[in-house]
Amino acid sequence: MLFTAKTRMVGPGEALPGRAEPMPLDNVHRVLDAPLLPPFDARYRQAVFALGCFWGAERCFWTLDGVHSTSVGYCGGHTPNPTYDEVCSGRTGHAEAVSVIFDPAAVGYADLLRTFFESHDPTQGMRQGNDVGTQYRSAIYTLDDAQARAARDAAGRYQRDLERHGLGKITTEIAPLERYYYAEAHHQQYLAAHPGGYCGLGGTGVRCSGF
Repeated sequence: MLFTAKTRMVGPGEALPGRAEPMPLDNVHRVLDAPLLPPFDARYRQAVFALGCFWGAERCFWTLDGVHSTSVGYCGGHTPNPTYDEVCSGRTGHAEAVSVIFDPAAVGYADLLRTFFESHDPTQGMRQGNDVGTQYRSAIYTLDDAQARAARDAAGRYQRDLERHGLGKITTEIAPLERYYYAEAHHQQYLAAHPGGYCGLGGTGVRCSGF
């Protein structure tokens, strides 16, 4: 029963009410020494991914050349400005997500998609490894039509890679980004502050080909 409750998406009428106030943050990335909050320079673009526990997911992206800033937050659900505990309750509909601010002249969106797919198992539905619940689902939240096309194309290509290795169907949600709510300050760049902290990510071992 507990497993079922944590893996069932809540509807808008069931979701927790949340709050109007965003989470207070120190507006500095503790690894990249860049701002966490907009506005960003016009040359930068944003990408948003969900691939399990956001502590390890964020680290996957801040290490890439061409990434200006990263943050962790919540999106894809109903509750405004939720807390971590509320998201973990399964009653907000949100996924734990990473926002990536990147320079497209230095790193392409396709490179970010490759990192996304290779850094987790996108076939697991409402879980990632031992982490079970709707907040751990695999998702790509797109900012425009070009990102949506690229995400769908990448998922199709990686599906063929997985099938060649006898693995299952990709369950990654691909949807337009509606809102991105920043997570609490102590979750930002968590594994930089706690190098030995928990990281539940584990990829399939299958490399992305053709993009």
